[in-house]
Amino acid sequence: MSGSGNDFVVIDNRRRLLRGNIAPWAKKLCHRQFGVGADGLLLLEPDKKEDFRMVYYNADGSRADMCGNGARCMAWFAHAHGAVGSTFRFKTDAYPVGAKVTGDIVLVSLADARDYKSHVTAKVDGKIYHPAFLNTGVPHAVLFVSNADKVFVSGLGHSLRFHKVFAPKGANVNFVQKIGPHKLRIRTYERGVEGETLACGTGVTASAIAAALRGLVKAPVECVVAGGDTLEVNFKVDRENLGRPATHITLKGPVRRTFKGEFYV
Repeated sequence: MSGSGNDFVVIDNRRRLLRGNIAPWAKKLCHRQFGVGADGLLLLEPDKKEDFRMVYYNADGSRADMCGNGARCMAWFAHAHGAVGSTFRFKTDAYPVGAKVTGDIVLVSLADARDYKSHVTAKVDGKIYHPAFLNTGVPHAVLFVSNADKVFVSGLGHSLRFHKVFAPKGANVNFVQKIGPHKLRIRTYERGVEGETLACGTGVTASAIAAALRGLVKAPVECVVAGGDTLEVNFKVDRENLGRPATHITLKGPVRRTFKGEFYV
């Protein structure tokens, strides 16, 4: 499946046919030359409290707590497979997610943003950068630029992702250009994929909130991603609470099932 260019292998694992150490499976399936090819692996699994559980692995086999576009794809997949109706809640490793499926448009309700820092200082190749920092389920650095198309994302993104200021886990890195009072252009370097992805749900969410906190935009915010799609982020900001600077967060946009098939072990 593709969530605005952020692509995933999605498996119905409610019967728990995949067990044990899933990391090698994720690396095989997500390999673009020797596997299916994807940014990550999503597993639909049963849950005792919520309607179901989403388990997410990055392409390198590492486990991730949350993925915004992955959550949107998983919501559509679960609905298409009859696991849920059109409105429901499901569990992730980060927090429970609310979802609404309307055709190929999926809206997910996310937890409050956390741990906002208006800027951190990072020196790369002799130059000083001051990205904002925000956790929207996973940690994100947000760097505002005049032209997102001219940024060397794989180079500067890699350096900032592994910078000591974000140690020990590192951070996803978003390069954000304002193109209107309610509109941003965003490119993202993602942990686990270790490169630029065509979209990042938690990344556009963090970017929209950080831009609003700086007074650059107002919600709802349209976020144009590298894949060309537009994702809508809505929220309420609270400038007095830097620990939780945004609440009532939703992420909405299109998803696509690109194909289904068999993988030979």
